[in-house]
Amino acid sequence: MRANRSMPSCTVIPELAYPDVAAAVRWLATVYGFTPRLRIGEHRAQLLFDDGAIVVTQRAATAAPGEAHALMVRVGDLDGHYARTRAAGAAILREPADYPYGERQYTARDIGGHVWTFSQTIADVAPEDWGGSVG
Repeated sequence: MRANRSMPSCTVIPELAYPDVAAAVRWLATVYGFTPRLRIGEHRAQLLFDDGAIVVTQRAATAAPGEAHALMVRVGDLDGHYARTRAAGAAILREPADYPYGERQYTARDIGGHVWTFSQTIADVAPEDWGGSVG
């Protein structure tokens, strides 16, 4: 899989939503020992733990209980994966699109209501080039 400085290198990345991203990052670092990797404004952060990673996101006040978590999965052929997913009848929430942080992504909902974002690295982009801050 292609490397991108704006993405953790692991394949499956849980996304957890909290009302206060900064407080969650501090708590997860202090209590569980995660290391902040990347901050994206006040609404998103990446944290590392050994060879794993999580993403902390801003939880909307109107979010349903099932929207407190999601998964991101890195794939080698996003368009092929998307075609198979769509043909199999998955609910597509966001069509494939390229993003300035070097990823091509789409989002779907599974039969249990869980949200999945599939991501393919298309460029190695420094976080500072699109507004992220390291650490």
